[in-house]
Amino acid sequence: MLRGERVVLRPGTEDDLDALEAFFAAPEVARWWPMDGRGQIAKDVLGREDPDVTVYVIEVEGMVAGVIQSVEEQEADYRSAGIDISVAPEWHGTGVALDAIRTLARHLIDECGHHRLTIDPNAANGRAIAAYSKLGFQPVGVLRQYERARDGTWHDGLLMDLLADELT
Repeated sequence: MLRGERVVLRPGTEDDLDALEAFFAAPEVARWWPMDGRGQIAKDVLGREDPDVTVYVIEVEGMVAGVIQSVEEQEADYRSAGIDISVAPEWHGTGVALDAIRTLARHLIDECGHHRLTIDPNAANGRAIAAYSKLGFQPVGVLRQYERARDGTWHDGLLMDLLADELT
Protein backbone atom coordinates (compact mmCIF):
# COMPACT_ATOMS: atom_id res chain seq x y z
CA MET A 1 0.00 0.00 0.00
CA LEU A 2 1.34 3.42 -0.98
CA ARG A 3 0.08 6.72 0.45
CA GLY A 4 0.11 10.05 -1.34
CA GLU A 5 -1.23 13.40 -0.21
CA ARG A 6 -4.83 12.42 -0.99
CA VAL A 7 -4.63 8.97 -2.54
CA VAL A 8 -4.03 5.49 -1.28
CA LEU A 9 -2.68 3.04 -3.85
CA ARG A 10 -3.59 -0.48 -2.82
CA PRO A 11 -4.14 -3.91 -4.31
CA GLY A 12 -7.67 -4.40 -5.54
CA THR A 13 -9.94 -6.95 -3.88
CA GLU A 14 -13.10 -8.81 -4.83
CA ASP A 15 -14.98 -6.15 -2.84
CA ASP A 16 -13.89 -3.60 -5.47
CA LEU A 17 -15.44 -5.42 -8.44
CA ASP A 18 -18.74 -3.49 -8.50
CA ALA A 19 -16.96 -0.12 -8.29
CA LEU A 20 -14.38 -1.17 -10.89
CA GLU A 21 -17.08 -2.42 -13.25
CA ALA A 22 -18.87 0.94 -13.03
CA PHE A 23 -15.54 2.75 -13.43
CA PHE A 24 -14.53 0.89 -16.59
CA ALA A 25 -18.05 1.29 -18.06
CA ALA A 26 -17.81 5.11 -17.97
CA PRO A 27 -17.44 6.29 -21.59
CA GLU A 28 -14.54 8.59 -20.65
CA VAL A 29 -12.66 5.59 -19.25
CA ALA A 30 -13.75 2.96 -21.79
CA ARG A 31 -12.49 5.18 -24.62
CA TRP A 32 -8.90 4.75 -23.42
CA TRP A 33 -9.11 1.54 -21.30
CA PRO A 34 -11.63 -0.88 -22.81
CA MET A 35 -12.54 -3.80 -20.55
CA ASP A 36 -14.90 -6.65 -21.34
CA GLY A 37 -16.80 -6.99 -18.07
CA ARG A 38 -16.15 -8.42 -14.65
CA GLY A 39 -14.13 -11.40 -15.84
CA GLN A 40 -11.51 -9.28 -17.58
CA ILE A 41 -11.46 -6.78 -14.71
CA ALA A 42 -10.93 -9.60 -12.19
CA LYS A 43 -8.15 -11.06 -14.33
CA ASP A 44 -6.38 -7.85 -15.38
CA VAL A 45 -6.84 -5.70 -12.27
CA LEU A 46 -7.21 -8.14 -9.39
CA GLY A 47 -5.38 -11.22 -10.59
CA ARG A 48 -2.22 -10.09 -12.38
CA GLU A 49 0.13 -13.03 -12.63
CA ASP A 50 3.07 -11.21 -14.24
CA PRO A 51 5.58 -10.47 -11.44
CA ASP A 52 6.88 -7.41 -13.34
CA VAL A 53 3.42 -5.75 -13.43
CA THR A 54 1.84 -4.28 -10.31
CA VAL A 55 -1.73 -2.95 -10.40
CA TYR A 56 -3.15 -0.66 -7.73
CA VAL A 57 -6.63 0.63 -7.11
CA ILE A 58 -6.56 4.38 -6.53
CA GLU A 59 -8.62 5.13 -3.45
CA VAL A 60 -9.68 8.62 -2.39
CA GLU A 61 -11.84 9.27 0.65
CA GLY A 62 -12.73 5.57 0.79
CA MET A 63 -13.91 5.46 -2.83
CA VAL A 64 -12.40 3.80 -5.90
CA ALA A 65 -11.15 6.68 -8.04
CA GLY A 66 -9.30 4.68 -10.68
CA VAL A 67 -6.43 2.31 -11.33
CA ILE A 68 -2.71 2.77 -11.81
CA GLN A 69 -0.10 0.19 -12.72
CA SER A 70 3.59 -0.15 -13.18
CA VAL A 71 5.68 -2.53 -15.21
CA GLU A 72 9.34 -2.96 -14.30
CA GLU A 73 12.19 -3.83 -16.65
CA GLN A 74 14.62 -5.80 -14.50
CA GLU A 75 17.45 -6.20 -17.03
CA ALA A 76 20.31 -4.24 -15.42
CA ASP A 77 21.39 -2.48 -18.62
CA TYR A 78 17.82 -1.32 -19.37
CA ARG A 79 16.42 -0.98 -15.85
CA SER A 80 13.39 1.32 -15.87
CA ALA A 81 9.67 1.27 -15.19
CA GLY A 82 6.53 2.24 -17.03
CA ILE A 83 3.33 3.67 -15.59
CA ASP A 84 -0.24 3.56 -16.86
CA ILE A 85 -3.22 5.21 -15.19
CA SER A 86 -6.93 5.84 -15.57
CA VAL A 87 -9.00 8.00 -13.26
CA ALA A 88 -12.80 8.18 -13.03
CA PRO A 89 -14.34 11.24 -14.70
CA GLU A 90 -15.61 12.69 -11.43
CA TRP A 91 -11.98 13.00 -10.29
CA HIS A 92 -10.70 14.67 -13.48
CA GLY A 93 -9.13 18.05 -12.80
CA THR A 94 -8.92 17.48 -9.03
CA GLY A 95 -5.23 16.55 -8.80
CA VAL A 96 -5.96 12.90 -8.00
CA ALA A 97 -4.14 11.61 -11.08
CA LEU A 98 -1.13 13.82 -10.38
CA ASP A 99 -1.00 12.63 -6.76
CA ALA A 100 -1.32 8.98 -7.80
CA ILE A 101 1.39 9.20 -10.46
CA ARG A 102 3.73 11.15 -8.17
CA THR A 103 3.17 8.61 -5.37
CA LEU A 104 3.90 5.63 -7.60
CA ALA A 105 6.83 7.39 -9.30
CA ARG A 106 8.46 8.15 -5.94
CA HIS A 107 8.06 4.52 -4.93
CA LEU A 108 9.57 3.28 -8.21
CA ILE A 109 12.49 5.71 -7.92
CA ASP A 110 13.17 5.70 -4.17
CA GLU A 111 12.23 2.14 -3.20
CA CYS A 112 12.77 0.17 -6.40
CA GLY A 113 15.82 2.04 -7.68
CA HIS A 114 14.59 3.05 -11.13
CA HIS A 115 16.26 6.09 -12.68
CA ARG A 116 13.86 6.48 -15.63
CA LEU A 117 10.11 6.13 -15.98
CA THR A 118 7.97 6.02 -19.11
CA ILE A 119 4.31 6.63 -19.84
CA ASP A 120 2.62 6.24 -23.22
CA PRO A 121 -0.76 7.94 -23.58
CA ASN A 122 -2.81 7.87 -26.74
CA ALA A 123 -1.46 10.75 -28.83
CA ALA A 124 -4.98 12.24 -28.99
CA ASN A 125 -5.39 12.28 -25.18
CA GLY A 126 -4.43 15.91 -24.60
CA ARG A 127 -5.72 15.94 -21.02
CA ALA A 128 -3.41 13.06 -20.03
CA ILE A 129 -0.44 14.51 -21.89
CA ALA A 130 -0.88 17.87 -20.11
CA ALA A 131 -1.08 16.14 -16.72
CA TYR A 132 2.03 14.05 -17.33
CA SER A 133 3.92 17.12 -18.48
CA LYS A 134 3.09 18.87 -15.17
CA LEU A 135 4.95 16.08 -13.37
CA GLY A 136 8.05 16.42 -15.56
CA PHE A 137 7.43 13.78 -18.22
CA GLN A 138 8.75 14.87 -21.61
CA PRO A 139 7.72 13.72 -25.08
CA VAL A 140 10.20 11.32 -26.65
CA GLY A 141 8.39 10.45 -29.85
CA VAL A 142 5.24 9.22 -31.49
CA LEU A 143 4.59 5.48 -31.60
CA ARG A 144 2.75 5.18 -34.90
CA GLN A 145 -0.31 2.93 -35.02
CA TYR A 146 0.58 1.87 -31.49
CA GLU A 147 -2.71 0.52 -30.19
CA ARG A 148 -5.89 -0.88 -31.67
CA ALA A 149 -9.23 0.54 -30.60
CA ARG A 150 -12.36 -1.54 -30.12
CA ASP A 151 -13.51 -0.58 -33.62
CA GLY A 152 -10.35 -2.13 -35.08
CA THR A 153 -8.67 1.16 -36.05
CA TRP A 154 -5.08 1.84 -35.06
CA HIS A 155 -4.10 4.93 -33.05
CA ASP A 156 -0.79 6.61 -32.32
CA GLY A 157 0.74 6.74 -28.86
CA LEU A 158 3.02 9.38 -27.43
CA LEU A 159 6.04 7.98 -25.63
CA MET A 160 7.03 10.21 -22.71
CA ASP A 161 9.79 9.70 -20.17
CA LEU A 162 11.02 11.16 -16.93
CA LEU A 163 14.41 10.91 -15.27
CA ALA A 164 14.44 10.56 -11.49
CA ASP A 165 15.64 14.11 -10.82
CA GLU A 166 12.94 15.59 -13.11
CA LEU A 167 9.93 14.52 -11.04
CA THR A 168 8.03 17.57 -9.80
